[in-house]
Parts: sequence; structure tokens; C-alpha cells
Amino acid sequence: MLRLVAVTAVVGGIALLVTTVTSLSTSDAPAPPAGAVAEVAAHRTVSALQDKLRRTPSDAGAWAALGSAYVEQARITGDPSYYEKAQGALDASLRHQPEGNGFASIGLGALANARHDFAAARDHASRAQAVLPGTAEVYGVLADALTQLGMPAEATAAVQRMLDLEPGVPSFTRAAYDLEQRGDVPGAREALERALDAAGAAPDVVFCRYHLGELAFDNGDLDEALSQYSQGLVVDPRDVMSSQGKAKVLFARGSVDEALRLYSELVQRAPLPQFVHEYATMLRAAGRDPSPQYAVLERQFALVPDDLAASAVAADRGDAVSALRLAEAEWGRRQHVLVADALAWALHLNGRHEEALAFADRAVSTGWHNAAFLYHRGVILAALGRGDEAAGVLDEALRINPHFSFVDAPRARAALDGLR
Repeated sequence: MLRLVAVTAVVGGIALLVTTVTSLSTSDAPAPPAGAVAEVAAHRTVSALQDKLRRTPSDAGAWAALGSAYVEQARITGDPSYYEKAQGALDASLRHQPEGNGFASIGLGALANARHDFAAARDHASRAQAVLPGTAEVYGVLADALTQLGMPAEATAAVQRMLDLEPGVPSFTRAAYDLEQRGDVPGAREALERALDAAGAAPDVVFCRYHLGELAFDNGDLDEALSQYSQGLVVDPRDVMSSQGKAKVLFARGSVDEALRLYSELVQRAPLPQFVHEYATMLRAAGRDPSPQYAVLERQFALVPDDLAASAVAADRGDAVSALRLAEAEWGRRQHVLVADALAWALHLNGRHEEALAFADRAVSTGWHNAAFLYHRGVILAALGRGDEAAGVLDEALRINPHFSFVDAPRARAALDGLR
């Protein structure tokens, strides 16, 4: 058995849950809308479960599976209304089986992770673990929550258990994320390749190709990144994640208008906050008006609060006070390195450079080859008058990924030139 220390990005945590119900018949399900492969698969799963529940409305397991499938639909489509549907289905499962309902607890944990309530997700997963200690999904939800709460050793133990129970796409992708955070890029690539080898369904293949592309992009290899995104688009030409990756490469290579066109289509098809924020940043970098996209983000954060993302948006817009308030609130809930980086940057923007450096040091403490973290740390060092150190850190950021940000990568080059 492969042993890999591993945690996960929350967006990858639901796939195994959905696969547990795909054996249900879909012969009488209504035809799904035209769309990406993953969206069609999720739609079919939901339709099959709804059909089953019309026949057996007291089936607690089917209600739990439907709740988990709704969480997956929310992830794919960016539509937060599915969270309420998920909550309703999971509550129904518990009404029909209030005790020992491990699959409802798994679904509630996945829903809490999706809503960024990681402490609640951990508690739900722990309850599921007590009932279903040999079920791999339990440990995926638990690892997601523990990772985001800044408990890497505990998350590693959870994902190792998941690997032992079911060494498939969800567990290998978690392993890849952990290895990447620890600075082991070759190990992360190997884990993703193992995930790709284990992928049988088209959505899983596309998912693995996308993350292989992301790993390549984040480490400055545009050719490999484009190859992986393109191979994903061969499997599913409408996949929004692969299209997003392709657009990033196009922008990095100077095809600005084509990249902007792709992002405009993406935010119309799947208005995920990640896409909307990236599109706003790309518009800024191209000298165009990003304000409509920021207005969309404000509405999204009002519906589904996300203080980490909102802090980054506030920082982009020059609202240093709000950026700090939001980052501090998020840090109070979880001590992940992404939050440490956001808090470091917000403190810097408020002129509190010494405090900022302590959090910037914490952000890079795992060894993650994250160019954005290094850029922030370099700028903070420069503000403290430590020019030689700042130049070294900025140079490292640009060596890792000279295209790490549409806006900040050019700023990093300018700052580095000014320090030399």
C-alpha cells in the first residue's frame, strides 16, 4: 500500500460521495440539460435518487445520498441554492433514521465544508466515523475539515486511513495536495498521475487532468499546463475548470482578448466566486473596468459568506481596513496557511509590517512552492528595509511561476528591478 501524507482542497472532496449512488437506475430519469460531463452526471444522480424516493419516501440512505449529490451540484454549478436543498434532504434522512445515521453525518460534513464551517464539518465527520469506521468517505470529509482548520498532522492521519481503505481518485488527489503544500512537487505529480490511472469515469479523468494542469501552471510550466487542460477538454469540451486553465495560459502568453472572452463565457456559465474574482483581476491587468465583477462578488458574499475570499477582494480594491477585518475573522476560525498569507498581506496594507512578517513566515513554513506567498513576503521584507532578503524572495517567486498573478507578477518584477 502506497503511503502518502495527504490533505485536500475542499473542492475535490465530494466525488467519492456521489459515486456511492451511481449504481441506481436512471432509465426513467428525465433527460439532462446539455452541459459539462460532470454536471450531467450529477443531474442523473439527483434524478435517480428523486425517483427512488418517490417509490420509497422513508429511505434514509437515499435521502442522505441525495443531500450529498446536491452538495456536488452546488460545487459544479456555483449555485448556492443547492445548499438549502442539501440541508433539507439530509434533515429528512435524520428524521427517518435519527440514530446511527453515518451517511447523513457524512453529507452534513460535506455540506459544512462547502459552507466553510470547518469546525462543524469536523464534528459531523467524527460522528460518522463512530458509526462507519471502515468507510473511506468519512475520512475524506474529516481530512478536508482538519486541513482547513490548520491541523495538518491530524489531516494526514485521516487521509492515510482513506488511502488504506480505498486508494482511488479522492484519496490520491488529497495526497497530491498535501505533498504540494510540503514543497514536494514531483511527489504531488506522481500522486495525481496515480489518481488519473485510477480514474474510470469521464468526470474523474477531467478532474485529474485539470489538477495536473494546475500543478504545472503553478510551477511555471505553461506547455505542460496547456497540454493537461487540453486533454481534459478533449474528454469534455464544456468543462469549465479546464477552460479556465486554458484561459490563464492564453493570458500568460499574451492572447489577452481571447483569454478575456473565455473568462466572460465562464462567469456566465458558472459564476463561481473563484472565476469572477479571476476575471476581475484579469480585467484590471488588461486596463479594463472590473467593477461589474466586483459587484457580482459582493452579492455572492452576501448569500454565502467567505471571509477569506472577501479579504482578498477588499485588498485588491484598496480597502485595507476591510481586508484586515475579514482576514482576522477568518483566522479566528481556522489557521490554514492560506489564511496566514491573507492576514499577512492585510496587515502589511495597514502599515503593520512587523506583525505581517510573522504571518508571512507562517504561510511559507510548510515549504509550499507558492509564488503568491513569496511575493507577499518579499514586499513585506522590502517595507521593513530588508532589501537584499526581499530581492531573494521575489526572485524565487518569479522563478517558481512568472505568471502567478495577472496583476501581481508584473508588480513583483518591477519591485525586484527596483531592489537591484
